[in-house]
Amino acid sequence: MDIAARLAELNLPPLPDPLPGPTVDSHTHLDSTREYSGLDVETNLAAARAVGIDRLVEVGCDVPSSRVAVEIARRHPEVVAAVAMHPNDAARSTTLDADIATIDELAADPVVRAVGETGLDHYRTTDERLQSVQEESFRAHVEIARRRGLTLVIHHRDAHDDLLRVLHEVELPERTVMHCFSGDADFARDCLAAAGAQGMWLSFPGVLTYQNAPYLREALQVVPRERLLVETDAPYLTPLPARGKANAPYLLPHTLRFMADQLDSSLDELCLQVRSNTFEAFGGSWGEDDHA
Repeated sequence: MDIAARLAELNLPPLPDPLPGPTVDSHTHLDSTREYSGLDVETNLAAARAVGIDRLVEVGCDVPSSRVAVEIARRHPEVVAAVAMHPNDAARSTTLDADIATIDELAADPVVRAVGETGLDHYRTTDERLQSVQEESFRAHVEIARRRGLTLVIHHRDAHDDLLRVLHEVELPERTVMHCFSGDADFARDCLAAAGAQGMWLSFPGVLTYQNAPYLREALQVVPRERLLVETDAPYLTPLPARGKANAPYLLPHTLRFMADQLDSSLDELCLQVRSNTFEAFGGSWGEDDHA
């Protein structure tokens, strides 16, 4: 497979220089990337491996995409799945109780390591009644994650105060990930404190590289190194210098290199730290020897 030629054919950014050591994309949507840009799952994974991204978390946003996440993880040992109803999908579902019951069933599969992305989104869902539906769904997902011993992956947008309120009111599972962290330094501190004795990790996307995100770079500075994760959220939030094109896991090195510079860290050390953090956040390593 000529990966570079295939990327060029699809008008996608070229492969960046490989990382000095392997690491993990903690949140991606391989199937959505296929639909959005035409990059099939197998080529997508091969491109990621070529630059040092050898483990990924494939995330569902509704029942169909959660089923696909499980199927992809079953076929590819380097991938584990997260399943959930995204808060915006939950708010608009006419069969939410049945949807959540299906997510609970999917969560029993051994390739599923997390329940998410769930949470609150008051940017796209502005109706207060639908926001309350989001919160009900969020609480149900928290309970599934806790009961099944899985990681909770949280989506949050323009709902920081309500999110913190819920985090303080529920019993969180042992591990929680703030996906696509979008807050400032104070919110980062509040999220870490809300977890109490439980584990909380903050995952930074390509937005970190944008000129209009100084608040996010300030947040990065207050997060303990052992609580940092990195993600693409592909096919969205493409990091500089590839912003404007579809994102994919193979572009994660751009964010990692930028992060290493911001933290005054060696790239080697950061790759190892992120890899170790991600395995801890999602309940242990995975790969050829770890899939059932």
